[in-house]
Amino acid sequence: MRHTQEGHVFTEIVLEVFRLSGRLIAEGDKITEPYGLSSARWKILGSIARSDTPLTVSQIARVMGQTRQAVQRLVDIMQSNGLLAFLRNPEHKRAKLITLTDKGKGVYARLEEKQIPWANEQASRLNGDNLATTLATLKKISELF
Repeated sequence: MRHTQEGHVFTEIVLEVFRLSGRLIAEGDKITEPYGLSSARWKILGSIARSDTPLTVSQIARVMGQTRQAVQRLVDIMQSNGLLAFLRNPEHKRAKLITLTDKGKGVYARLEEKQIPWANEQASRLNGDNLATTLATLKKISELF
């Protein structure tokens, strides 16, 4: 069996997203390294910081597209490092809610101070309409799964 033209292009998109993901993780690791963090831990901070309410590990895992177990391991470490705090969850006895501590908020704010100029610089080298189309397309692809 052979790819349709669209199937071939879709496969090329998937492969490019994999390459891009690796490069973005490497860039994120450079940004987070001074704070003793990794991109994976930054994603957890961001998932919580960008949410209107505290999240459970399962909710963070869904936002990040990761397994619950992988997120739980990192959350436990980050809690022991004083970045995260566990809160009682009135809707579930065992699934604690997770929130940023003041230390976690401070680290996240400093990371944003580095990320925003970095993102602005990268975006300045691209076309705004293409960026908007790319974002919309990637969101539609994500909805397929």
